Amino acid sequence: MNAIWRTIRDYILWSYERGTIQYDVMVTLILLFVFLSPYWINFKDKPVEHNPHRTEVVVTPDGHGGFIYKVEASAISGRNEETVRAELLQVIEPISGEVTITRVEPVKDRSGRVLTYQVWVQRE
Repeated sequence: MNAIWRTIRDYILWSYERGTIQYDVMVTLILLFVFLSPYWINFKDKPVEHNPHRTEVVVTPDGHGGFIYKVEASAISGRNEETVRAELLQVIEPISGEVTITRVEPVKDRSGRVLTYQVWVQRE
């Protein structure tokens, strides 16, 4: 019985030399814990999904070194051109960084209601 306690103590105190069977067993147990424990233990370390704009933004290159952003009109509440451009920048800059809007073109349906905005931007 004394030999069992001594073996357990040596494992806990990590008193075995490299290259021994006991050392290999300890390393194997540690690796098994590291790689298999996430399957059985919830560490609550998943990233939180954060979508600051509940809209879809589609980005395509314009062929001249800039990008065209297609932003849903539901994300924009402004009515005049200045506020629309400012709100479009608030939607686009978290995605692309600092940019300059070169052109804005509203895409309308048959009744004249704005569906999306196509925004041409250049990086600064």
